[in-house]
Amino acid sequence: MMDVFWAAPWPGLTIWAALYVSDYYLTIACARMYQRGARDLVRFEGSYEITPYFQKDVDRLGLFSARFVFAMVVAAAVLVLVWWLSQRLRWPGAYTFLLGSMIGQELAIHVRHIRNFALFRAVLAGSGVQGRIEYSRRTLLRLSATEFLAFSGVFAICTLVTGSAFVLGSAVGCLSVAVNHWRLARAVLER
Repeated sequence: MMDVFWAAPWPGLTIWAALYVSDYYLTIACARMYQRGARDLVRFEGSYEITPYFQKDVDRLGLFSARFVFAMVVAAAVLVLVWWLSQRLRWPGAYTFLLGSMIGQELAIHVRHIRNFALFRAVLAGSGVQGRIEYSRRTLLRLSATEFLAFSGVFAICTLVTGSAFVLGSAVGCLSVAVNHWRLARAVLER
């Protein structure tokens, strides 16, 4: 099956791009639900969006984001460049690893979106959610780091079983997000 992904960059690029686009629009959908009233019971300090680069676009609930398009084009170009280099070097693991990193991160992010969507829907419907919880920015970032670390661990165990460079890339990709969110949490503390 991985031969299909190794023969041309388009299958992997298409899957990643579809996940990346749906990530943005699920973020906007959940941010709208949050602003429509979910924040009355579940409140996050600062922006709903964790990634500083996209906070302004998500805060304004923009359906189009030049930053998003730019980031997507750059990431797609890097993916195609690594595919091309891995073809020339006859090292398919490099491309497979990067593709796994990018797709694995998106899969972990989608789990969060699906959970938030279900939670916010229950909050807005008034069905079974009571009380109020507030997360400081630091706590939100640390929880996110912990969640990505957990995904990294799951992917790492799957790597041991499968020996797949794709799954290893997913583990390392999620680990990199975890480290980044720990750094952001530490920066919040230092302000």
